[in-house]
Amino acid sequence: MKQQTFSDVEYGGSGRITKREDFLDTMNEIIPWDEWVALIRPFYFKGERGRPPKGIEKMLRMCLLQGWFNLSDEGVEDAIYDSYAMRKFMGINFIEENTPDATTLLHFRRLLEDNGLGAAMFEGIRKRLESAGQLLHGGSIVDATIINAPSSSKNADKQRDPEIKQTMKGKEWKFGMKIHIGVDAG
Repeated sequence: MKQQTFSDVEYGGSGRITKREDFLDTMNEIIPWDEWVALIRPFYFKGERGRPPKGIEKMLRMCLLQGWFNLSDEGVEDAIYDSYAMRKFMGINFIEENTPDATTLLHFRRLLEDNGLGAAMFEGIRKRLESAGQLLHGGSIVDATIINAPSSSKNADKQRDPEIKQTMKGKEWKFGMKIHIGVDAG
């Protein structure tokens, strides 16, 4: 049985799951870890010289966290130490081990890029997300632009146009009409 840390005990009593933790739990279920580890293994550092290598899955998880949360090499290392959800996703128990350092992550990321492994893995995850209904392919963007009008604008009947109104944009009042422009993703 894995020994619990104080943070495990403290966090376990909260009864609340954060959005980050929910996202990471979902991704943990969707990603075919054994398949991806087997894909990387032939290219991975054997550990015949230097420091012993970190586990492939652990490095892959760290690399994914970096991409999902747009973090630098040092930033993801710090985030794992700071965030319980990220530490749980990584499967790191600080009593037994430390987070892989930024340089190790850099070398791992280069290994993925140099051997074209990233594209194959992410195409696989895209298909899984699509089949699970988690990936959006369509949609539209709507922009409401204000068209300014002079405050004394009157129509042909010498009446103020009922479509022209006052609205606040930022901290400034505008007088005019809104035009809505919709653009489809396709």
